[in-house]
Amino acid sequence: MIISSQLARISLAGVFLGLSLAANAHNLPGQASADIRRTSFGVPHIRAENERGLGYGIGYAYAQDNLCLLANEIATVNGQRSRFFGPDPSTVEGRENRVSDLFFTWLNTPQAVDAFWQAQPLEVRQLMEGYVAGYNRSLDERRARGLPPQCQGDWVRDITAMDLVKLTRRLLVEGGVGQFAEALAGATPPAAVAATGHEQASFQVAALRLQRFALDRGSNAVAVGSERSFNGRGMLLANPHFPWVGGMRFYQMHLTIPGKLDVMGAALPGLPLINIGFNQHLAWTHTVDSSKHFTLYRLQLDPKDPSRYLLDGQSLPMHKQTLTVDLKQPDGTVKAVSHVVYSSQFGPIVQWPGKLDWDNQFAYSLRDANLDNGRVLQQWYAMNRAGSLKEFQASVHEIQGIPWVNTLAADDQGQTLYMNLSVVPNVSIEKLAQCSDPRIGLQMIILDGSNSACAWDIDPHAAQKGIYAASQLPQLLRKDFVQHSNDSAWLANPAQPLTGFSPLISQDGQPLGLRARFALDRLGSLAQSGPIAAADLQQMVLDDQVYQAAQVMPDLLQFCAADLGADAQALAPLCASLKAWDRKANLDSGMGFVHFQNVMEALDQVPDAWRVAFDPLDPQHTPRGVAVDRPQVAQALRQAMLASVEQVQASGLRKDARWGDVQVVSSGGEQTPIHGGPGTLGVYNAIQSVPRTDGKREVVSGTSYLQVVTFDEKGPQAKGLLAFSLSSDPASKYSRDQTLAFSKKQLSVLPFTEQQILADPDYQAQTIREQDARVVTQ
Repeated sequence: MIISSQLARISLAGVFLGLSLAANAHNLPGQASADIRRTSFGVPHIRAENERGLGYGIGYAYAQDNLCLLANEIATVNGQRSRFFGPDPSTVEGRENRVSDLFFTWLNTPQAVDAFWQAQPLEVRQLMEGYVAGYNRSLDERRARGLPPQCQGDWVRDITAMDLVKLTRRLLVEGGVGQFAEALAGATPPAAVAATGHEQASFQVAALRLQRFALDRGSNAVAVGSERSFNGRGMLLANPHFPWVGGMRFYQMHLTIPGKLDVMGAALPGLPLINIGFNQHLAWTHTVDSSKHFTLYRLQLDPKDPSRYLLDGQSLPMHKQTLTVDLKQPDGTVKAVSHVVYSSQFGPIVQWPGKLDWDNQFAYSLRDANLDNGRVLQQWYAMNRAGSLKEFQASVHEIQGIPWVNTLAADDQGQTLYMNLSVVPNVSIEKLAQCSDPRIGLQMIILDGSNSACAWDIDPHAAQKGIYAASQLPQLLRKDFVQHSNDSAWLANPAQPLTGFSPLISQDGQPLGLRARFALDRLGSLAQSGPIAAADLQQMVLDDQVYQAAQVMPDLLQFCAADLGADAQALAPLCASLKAWDRKANLDSGMGFVHFQNVMEALDQVPDAWRVAFDPLDPQHTPRGVAVDRPQVAQALRQAMLASVEQVQASGLRKDARWGDVQVVSSGGEQTPIHGGPGTLGVYNAIQSVPRTDGKREVVSGTSYLQVVTFDEKGPQAKGLLAFSLSSDPASKYSRDQTLAFSKKQLSVLPFTEQQILADPDYQAQTIREQDARVVTQ
């Protein structure tokens, strides 16, 4: 049975403490045990005496909530999707199964997986082994009751620690070679046959995914220090924008090993630790950085053989690696298909038609710094356990395991910290000038692969060969604030600009994103009204202000008020909706917001559309305005408005429709209206949604795990939620409950202390022991 009575809450505090103290302290297989206590929304508070027991509880709880999700991701990272589902269907990310399988077969070779495992400290191994045992136990119990409809089949199996390694390696390369799966799987020596229309379509999807990487995995963060906070202690707003489905879907939990670990927050699937969260003394979060985590190398090919390349004048053969994947045939049989991946000493050959072509003269290799990052799990575990901001920062300096994100933190002493200390190739400004073509720009770094002097530099102080040492990367300690929204490190705090770094690390003098401009503007306004309170940070997200509206709406309304000639009647409803719009992305915001999105997306492609161009001396306020007095801009604006009217009419949306009628998320046959909107418009509550056939938009990513943490003399005081809810199983009572709360803008207290946990009205508890065949209840 499950414990839920008020009396049990009181008496069980002592019982569980006794169980924990009496537990075997050794991390031995078969002897793990864990207490799993759930509070409101099903959030698990997992307590164990050691790492194996903690991992056991995490894996068990996660499988209860997301069994099918993890089983699907395990099939993906093992390169087995085509075997079970056929080669043509797509993954959640829109990638063909065949391409996905080839990529992950290349990424997760037995040698690479074993090397990662061997690099793990004992504590991390024990966490992972415990996780595996807990997940498999939960799977066995679910099999006995019947698996959910969405994961019935022989692709659902017991997992191993190596499966978790493969999941982790997949996460590592998300900011690098993981964005080039199609280009890696499709690279073949020059041939007369042009790319088929099917392949071109695949690359169009890949290009869109590459452009959306920072949007789907973006974030906002604000850390407030003693000089600005209401009580002189640190405060943190964590607002990561991550996918609402698939292998990047956060999971909320609280982890405790008495006397060693006590941390709460959110983690990505398959990870037995917290990625973003808080402990007794500090809170932290991450934002996807703008640093480069890979470089391309343009290879000069041997004129006699395009599968050989010239390095320092010497002809070298490309390495050939034959990959084999199993493809399910229409008749149900399985056929093994082989494919050769070519590599130079700089990495695999990637081929992107029209961008990175492999012809008889050139080919391109990609070198991803995170392929050699075996330190990522050790890094987050050290951060989870840090007892002070100084210890927290020191762990990142020493381990250097953060793959592709910035880190912002605040502590109970009123300090704030910004670190852009991820894994970045060591390519100096001087080397970049010598080894790259300036005409290519800095969007992608392409180095000269014919010159060995263009290889990444090696710093003996770095944790890994070929990356920058931590001391050479941007970081900032402040007592007022630091903030970040996926721009460079430049203006984490404008009072102390971070400049002079290699373009691979950070670029200054570039336009700020509108979310960062909003944050700086809001923090400036708050400075005029007194100390910052927790509610102020919460409202930065939940008031759903569309910051760009303040920059351009006067010009749009001026255009509407002018003589529109023959288009006046057609544009009248649009202009009326813009005038009535509250300039927010609330559920009750009107159709003016829909038209505003359409118009601004079109104007974004128009040269010189801004009335005031970007000025690096005034990056917080430029660019702004729409140059409606320029004929070409006015014409483009008119066409964009007419197109928006036509699009809205075709979608069948009513003139009086609200934003909450348009943007929704579906779960278990139910639809929940979702506020927020595109971060590119300066909506801090960034939500990405895609058009549906019924005229509505389905949410796919955006605000995910939201936390606001303050500190007092008793420790952390946190409020937050998981916007898409804890469980991905539509049948679970935890699949939609937090989503409804998010829709209503209702953050909840995150129970951290024993008193808070035991007092929770939805408290439940169970103890699981590895040696038992059933759940042990008290």
